[in-house]
Amino acid sequence: MTFAWYAHLKELSSKPWIVAALFSWGVALLEYMFQVPANRIGYSVLSVGQLKIAQEVITLSVFIPFSLYYLKEPLKLDYLWAGLCILAAVFFVFRSKFA
Repeated sequence: MTFAWYAHLKELSSKPWIVAALFSWGVALLEYMFQVPANRIGYSVLSVGQLKIAQEVITLSVFIPFSLYYLKEPLKLDYLWAGLCILAAVFFVFRSKFA
C-alpha cells in the first residue's frame, strides 16, 4: 500500500488528482489481491490484533526505506522512537506466545 498511497506524490504531482486516484486504486487492487488471502491464512494462527500489529511492522519496514530512497525524505530521530514504540506493541500483543 505504500506505493499506492505515496508514489503519486512524486510521479503524478503535475497530473489532476483523479489520475493519481485511479493509478493508486489500480495499484491498491493488486496489493489487496495478495493481502486478503494472506490475512485469511494468518488468521488461522494469529488473532486480529496480532495480525494488525504485524501489518504495521511490515508497513513501517517498507515505508521508511521508501521515504528515504524514493521520496528523498530526510532521516529523523523520531523514526527511531516510533520504531521502538512499535517494538513495544509487538512485545505486548505477542507476549503470551513468548512465555
